[in-house]
Amino acid sequence: MTAPQGRTGVTALTAQEREVLHALGCGLEDAEIADTLALPEDVVAGRLGGVLVKLGLRNRAAAIVHAFDCGLVVPGLGPRGQAAVPGAAFPERTGSAPGPWLRVSVLGPLRVRLAGRPVDVGPVRQQAVLAALALSPDRSVSRRQLLDGVWGTESPGGNVVPVYVYRLRKSLRSGECPDSVIRRDRYGYGLVHGVVEVDVACVEELVTAAGAAERAGDLTEAVRLCSRALELFRGEPLAGLPGPLAESERLRLTGRRVTLAQRKADWQLELGGVAEAIAGLSALALEEPLNEPVAALLMRALRRGGRRAEALAVFDRTGRRLADELGVAPGEPLLRARRAVLRGDDAGAGRGRAGSA
Repeated sequence: MTAPQGRTGVTALTAQEREVLHALGCGLEDAEIADTLALPEDVVAGRLGGVLVKLGLRNRAAAIVHAFDCGLVVPGLGPRGQAAVPGAAFPERTGSAPGPWLRVSVLGPLRVRLAGRPVDVGPVRQQAVLAALALSPDRSVSRRQLLDGVWGTESPGGNVVPVYVYRLRKSLRSGECPDSVIRRDRYGYGLVHGVVEVDVACVEELVTAAGAAERAGDLTEAVRLCSRALELFRGEPLAGLPGPLAESERLRLTGRRVTLAQRKADWQLELGGVAEAIAGLSALALEEPLNEPVAALLMRALRRGGRRAEALAVFDRTGRRLADELGVAPGEPLLRARRAVLRGDDAGAGRGRAGSA
């Protein structure tokens, strides 16, 4: 491909200037280019200025376009050349190692495994940056979103995000897979598709499969798949990670786990697995003592098991906690469950469906 008319081709550039243009065309910012090429940032700025002058280009955007026009960077295929650039397309896997190269687990303390080996991804803010990318598998996350999500009102500004991303890229390379699993585009950063597995996405796949099994009338399989999804939770999601994003995701994912546990118990009751449902719901009620739907479903399970007095004790205990800690009376879910126990039938409680998971 020849250079556009009126512009000088990249052959007029020095090797160092071509490296800068190459990195720029791959979507890197000045700080990332400096990190990648092991140069001071002012040297990168100087070389970029030389590129613009020699090629007769007005700005960075024109330089990025020129990098593609002249074939230095190939759309969709990553950078052309010998050196791997962070954010480039991930190579196809080779060898016999099963599964993705990178596994990121956020349903507990952050845990990262690269090609089956655990990886230390640095201090907690750096971990939080990786978690933010893992929780947005289908879209890019901008620098501003990362700053707001990880630092909130304590945002340090500057180049802290590119620096953290650069460090993560270095940590998440291996000899078998030298390129980075973190890509960059004009919208921000993201994990490269097809080579990263995130436990949250695995949960959703299992839940979808469980829903399909329920619709097909196979509740035993639905319970099995839901159990597998719940097993992926290893404690408090994103435990110890700072920032508004981690806090909001902790609440969301904890709620997700509670909903799944309710749904599993409801299926177990339909299958006649009363003892199993009671065991799971009793543990859940201890973790969620103010959750009225959980208490109501436990009361239903206890009634089904002929344990009427225990079911009423759940109502009394939950009602006291609601009054003491929240200053409220029991709501309709608990009242309906109590009426069902007193009547000795299931009519007031309904099927106890936890809702669509």
